Amino acid sequence: MISEELKIIAMVGLGGAIGSIARYLVQDYVGAHDFPWGTFAVNFVGSLLISVVFFSSFGAELPSYVKVFLFVGIFGGFTTMSSFSLDTVGLLVSERFGAAFFNILLNSGICVLGALAGRWFTMLLP
Repeated sequence: MISEELKIIAMVGLGGAIGSIARYLVQDYVGAHDFPWGTFAVNFVGSLLISVVFFSSFGAELPSYVKVFLFVGIFGGFTTMSSFSLDTVGLLVSERFGAAFFNILLNSGICVLGALAGRWFTMLLP
């Protein structure tokens, strides 16, 4: 018999595969330009859709395994920006403006610095 935890992991994996494929297709459709419009497109669409599903009456009524499939799997595979955006909206709605700003600062600023540090680190390697 398969445990509940294993079922949830399978749902996340399946959703992640679907989200990742969708991301590839959207970015391929948008194409390469002088600006990363494909990344912007998936981040915007993912942020819009995760919020619509989460805040709708439809989203509130979903069983927990479907929520995991959608929010962690599909939206997580499509773009983590959608989760970041939803978390920030949740902080704003609960009037935790300082925490919302801090979340934006960490995810938009510190994570970019992390990517720069990663690039710098690889330049030190032989």
